[in-house]
Amino acid sequence: MNFQVTGLALDKMKLDSPHSFLDSEEVEEAEDQQLLEPEAWRTFMERRNVLREFLTTDLSPQLLKRHHARMQLLKKCSYYIEILPKHLALGDQNPLVLPNTMFQLIDPWKFQRMKKVGTAQTKIQLLLLGDLLEQLDQGRAALDALLEAPDPRPFLAGWGLVEQQLADLTVVMDNFLAMMVPGHLHVKHRLVSDIGATKIPHIRLMLSTKMPVMFDRKESVAHQDWVSLRWFVTIQPAAPEQYELRFKLLEPRTQQECTQCGIVPVAACTFDVHNLLPNRTYKFTIKRAESYTLVYEPWRDSLTLQTTPGPPEGPAPSRLGKPSLPLTTPSER
Repeated sequence: MNFQVTGLALDKMKLDSPHSFLDSEEVEEAEDQQLLEPEAWRTFMERRNVLREFLTTDLSPQLLKRHHARMQLLKKCSYYIEILPKHLALGDQNPLVLPNTMFQLIDPWKFQRMKKVGTAQTKIQLLLLGDLLEQLDQGRAALDALLEAPDPRPFLAGWGLVEQQLADLTVVMDNFLAMMVPGHLHVKHRLVSDIGATKIPHIRLMLSTKMPVMFDRKESVAHQDWVSLRWFVTIQPAAPEQYELRFKLLEPRTQQECTQCGIVPVAACTFDVHNLLPNRTYKFTIKRAESYTLVYEPWRDSLTLQTTPGPPEGPAPSRLGKPSLPLTTPSER
């Protein structure tokens, strides 16, 4: 059986050219290979593959993108001191686990000092995380530029420095991942005062994180003189939480309109605000209610909504050139 292939115009291709069937990357490799001896070329290819594997697995653009997203989320979280007996694990949000007597044993003044320490430690931790993430971005950019360099000889000559960079970036990544989770709070002084007891309870302080509270922008709707607000937390808490809703009228026009504002405590994830002005813009903010153990809350979500226009006020305008008195219905007489 004979097959005939037509239309490929093989006779017009320059088959004598050594690069006819090579893509651009293969052409570049062929040109680079001419700069090195065969043994040096094999070494270069092995080391370049090592670097490429590192940049596509341990330090890939997708991984860095996820870390950036996580970093932005941490900047919006709320941070608390968690007081636990040493035999309990971090993250147990059950209020029954920790007796109320534990707070009664802690010196209030010393605890306020520890809250300031917790605030400073949280701020420093977020700054360090940002610095480590910037080091990862810059390190990847430098290695990627080295990988794409046209001349392989500087790459081979500086391989010792490249290996050190890979080791340093691995350490930076390990430190970044370890610091992503809040840990022990560094305590220099004993929080429990001398109570004359034979045995002082062993406690530990931890920094814990709560996910940010955010408005549901699809479900929050403005009407003529009221708005329906909805909000959520990405990770639902084990126990119900209290929230604080604030609202205010933007650009009030009279002294009376300046009173269009307020702070409302809410025990749910939904609330309706009534008695608003039609066709006006309001700003709403939502956050968790103040807690005794809160140490840092750098961000709160805000939402701007405009109420719908009300019915037209006053009589309907008369036609031009035909002035007339406004009409009245029998019920208006």
